[in-house]
Amino acid sequence: MNVRHPGFFLVLLCATLTISSAWAQRVYRPETRSIEQISEHVYRWGSDNQYGIYVITDEGIIVVDGHYCESGTVEWLKEQLDERYDVPVRYVILSHDHQAHICNSGIFADTAVGVGHANIVPHIVGENRDSIYPGITFEDELDLTLGGVHVRLLYFGPTHSDNLIQVHIPDENVLVAVDSAKGRTLFPDFRDMEVNNQLRVMRILANLEDAAIVLPGHGPPVTQDAFIDHHDFLLALKELVLGHMRDGRTLQEIKELAGAAMMEDFGDYEQMDSNLEANIVTMWDYLYRYREPNLLILPDEAIACTEDSRQCRTSMP
Repeated sequence: MNVRHPGFFLVLLCATLTISSAWAQRVYRPETRSIEQISEHVYRWGSDNQYGIYVITDEGIIVVDGHYCESGTVEWLKEQLDERYDVPVRYVILSHDHQAHICNSGIFADTAVGVGHANIVPHIVGENRDSIYPGITFEDELDLTLGGVHVRLLYFGPTHSDNLIQVHIPDENVLVAVDSAKGRTLFPDFRDMEVNNQLRVMRILANLEDAAIVLPGHGPPVTQDAFIDHHDFLLALKELVLGHMRDGRTLQEIKELAGAAMMEDFGDYEQMDSNLEANIVTMWDYLYRYREPNLLILPDEAIACTEDSRQCRTSMP
């Protein structure tokens, strides 16, 4: 059974409206714009607690990602690159399709080719993203070498989205893990996450060689411990919600029970107050589609569930 129920839609409606309102009122701060050298060839750039990178070589520049559409930071970056270097941007790597991370990247299209996972294309086209179009795509791994600098693009399957990639500069011990190295900060929700594979990939990235410096899409540089912290939170939440579902508890009961347990064990994680409920609901949504209870759920029940989440039966009565 593959039913999209309102556990995601109904319970999060108020939160969604609040988030939409907050985005509409967001104030960007040009004074936070910065460029920071990370290693010999790698620089981190960004503003408003969101960051991309660029790699400078004698033959050109590789830029990773765009920025928030209204921040003006990509335009500022282009000016900075023009002032600082006499080589053009040759590649723009798109970490994944989410608009906030790739917006305005097309500003480099006069000299650069876009690069991304093959799965990114239908999202960019279908959602009409404001982004450079990926002229180069790949399935599992792609090696780019520019000016003697080797950059590995790695795809481990669907995680935070079905097209999220990791950008690895092994010779400089740098891993660009946009929206992967969450550490002790919660995702807003898991709307397009493949949870089981996310858990697997966090273990892979935590043990990846030549990745001493990890650059997340948000916040300061971290270490590979960030993957372990995120893995532990995600696994605990999954096991809690799944256990309660198997015991036949309602979504409301699960929100209360799992919420209390997660606050006790992970209360020092950032954004628990604002994001924990959405994390529980969307984890429930994922697991509703992941498992099949012992007692057959009839089509009429599935339809009732899509109309009212209180009618969703996830285990034996």
